[in-house]
Parts: sequence; structure tokens; C-alpha cells
Amino acid sequence: MEILLSVSTTPVIGWIAQLLGWIMNAIYWVLDAIHIPNVGLAIIFYTIITYLLLTPLQIKQQKMSKMMSIIQPEIQKIQKKYQGKRDQATQMKIQEETMGLYQKYGISPTGSCLPLLIQLPILFGLYQVIYHIPGYISKVANIFSGLANEIIGISNSHEVLTAFAEANKISVSFGDSLTQTKVIDFLYMLKPNQWDNLAQVQQFGSLQPMITDVAGQSERINSFLGINISQSPWDVIQSGIAAGTWLLVIAAVLVPVLAWFTQWLNYKLMPQQSTAANPNDSMGSSMKMMNTIMPLFSAFICVCLSLGIAIFWIAGAVMRCFQQVVINRRIMKMEGAELIQKSQEKQEKKRAKKGLPQSKITNQAHVNVKNIKNYNNKNSASANEDSTGYYNDNARPDSITAKANMVRQFDLKNSKKK
Repeated sequence: MEILLSVSTTPVIGWIAQLLGWIMNAIYWVLDAIHIPNVGLAIIFYTIITYLLLTPLQIKQQKMSKMMSIIQPEIQKIQKKYQGKRDQATQMKIQEETMGLYQKYGISPTGSCLPLLIQLPILFGLYQVIYHIPGYISKVANIFSGLANEIIGISNSHEVLTAFAEANKISVSFGDSLTQTKVIDFLYMLKPNQWDNLAQVQQFGSLQPMITDVAGQSERINSFLGINISQSPWDVIQSGIAAGTWLLVIAAVLVPVLAWFTQWLNYKLMPQQSTAANPNDSMGSSMKMMNTIMPLFSAFICVCLSLGIAIFWIAGAVMRCFQQVVINRRIMKMEGAELIQKSQEKQEKKRAKKGLPQSKITNQAHVNVKNIKNYNNKNSASANEDSTGYYNDNARPDSITAKANMVRQFDLKNSKKK
């Protein structure tokens, strides 16, 4: 019999969660087939696979970020040109010139944000699967289904479970009547000490052997490094101190520490835009603040919520660090001119499909990439002289350098006329 548990029904997020739930279910089936049915391990493999599937979006985002950093000096020139002017006409000119700059280099102003927007519903879907494990892993649901049916068959079980939930401070709503779905979700939420309390309920006396058996199975599939993933690290710390089990306390303390460290490392590995040219950049200051706050927030989340969520959070941060290292190496090997050229070619193809003529300003972008590099290194006069000599003496016909020289000479002639 198919068991339909409380899965997410939110549009888009629910559909994504259903697809990701199939991945999670398949992983658990494989683990069960090799006799290591463990939800914690399933969460780790599930996180690895889903983040690998997100790698193309990460690469696209990093490429757009690098191209944005390449043209940043020119954007700052535009801002400096109109510095101190706040009237509407000036703001429109700034916007017009900035958009022209984006068009010249074939860059979409929202290009670095779009991959993030695409990832958001996917990440929410990931969280839904982790939060509703029995709804997406059929073998886990089957562990609790028999006991759930027996509890429903007992008279006044609705009132008994409601009172039990209130006494044990379990946040759950059974509604007007009990269903198999609701009871399975409730049973999966129980912590080890709460299973003991459930077995002591007088109305469930005849079910005590079954409750003990199901509790044991739940403990086996949810035990990860000696900690039940249905518990929060804070719960483990409190119970460990009371029982004197200091190894468990240390293990629980390491969870938020790892959450903070992996999140901090992830931000450190992300390409950082230089603020040397504009030390008063408010966006840069905001990003720096976020880089400090988010690791601390991660530690807070992982100490308060269940260990299952913490495993997902930490594994995700580790995967993002790995992705950053690999992507950074790939992106750093690519020259700025190469990235710009590919972006321009893509833009021209889109224009051709729409029947639009080739952009007149696109051909100037390659020389401007070189000029940006010289702008960033203008303190080195000798380097500029060597570069100029190279352009003048070593340009091959029909090369990008030759075209750059033509544009540079054209600009020089125009400046002399003025």
C-alpha cells in the first residue's frame, strides 16, 4: 500500500521537492540494499548529488561575477563623472551610460543574480525533503506504518496523543481526526526519551512490545556518530551534561562549530571584489558584514534545529567550498578578454535571432578590456610602455590586438579634433 505523507504542496517548491524526494528515496534504497540503512548518510549523499547538479549554475554565476569585476573601473568612471549630482536628468544619464557599458561587453546586469534566483526554490525543495523524511522515503515510512494503524484503532487515541504531545512539548496538530499520515509524522518526530514515555501510556499498554521494537528501528536508522538526528545538538548537550556523557557533549558542540567554520570558509573562497578603487562602496561594506553574520547565523541554526538539518547544512557548505575551489581554478585560467568575447558572441547570436543588426559598440570591447587592465595597473609606468610597444610592433593582421589598435588610433584622432 502506498503511503502519502505530509509532503510539501507549495507550487513550484512542492514540485521540486517531489523530484528531489525521488533522489533521496533511491539513495536510501541503495544504502538499505548494502545493509547500512542510515538517514544521516542518505542526507550526506543526497546533498552531494543535488549540489553537483547545481554546478552549472554556480559556474555561470562566477563567470558573470568576474566579468562584472572587469568592467568595474569603467562603472566607477561613470559614477565619478556625475559625482555630487542628484537631479533626475543626471540619474537617467548614469543609467543610460551604465546600460550602454553592459551592452558593449555583452553583460546582463542581472546575470549574476539569475542563477541565485533559480537556486532558491531548489534549496527550499532540498529543505522540505530533509524536514519530511517519511514523506519521501517509503522504507522509513513503512517502519512506522504498522504501529500507526494500531494506535488509530484504539479508542480515544486522538485525545491520548494530543495530551501526550502537550505533556512532552511536541509541536504537532492532529486536526479533527487521526490519519495514518499524521501519526507516522508524529512518531518520526519522537526523541529517544519520548519513545520511553509513549511506551508508558496506559491506553497503549497492549502495544508496548511493538512500540519498543519500532523505537529500536527508529534509533538505528537515525543514529549518526552516536547522536540521534531527531535531536538538536542543544538537547544532546543538556542531556549529556546531566548524564555525564562528555563525549556526546563534545560531539554536539562540534556541530555548530563545524557549521560556522564551513560557512566562513565558503565565503573566504568566494571571489572577492576589490574595494581599493572605491573604499566607500556601501555594497562592499554590506557584503563584508554578511560574511561575518552568516557563519554565526549558521552556528545558531545548527545548534537549535535537529541534527538532520545540521548535517544537511554542513554538507552543503562543504560541497560549496569544493565547488568554489574547482570553479575558481577554472575561471582564473580564463582571460578577461576571452570571457568578454564569448559573452559578446552569445549576445550577437541573440540579436541575429531577433533580426537585429550587429551592435556597433561590440567591436570596441576588446580594446577596453586591455584598457581596464592598464587602469588597474596605472601605477606601473614601465608596464604600460611595454604593453604599448607590444601593441604597436607585434600586432598580427586581423587579430584582436590589431583591431584594438585601430579603435585606439580612431579615439586619438577624435580627441585631437576636439
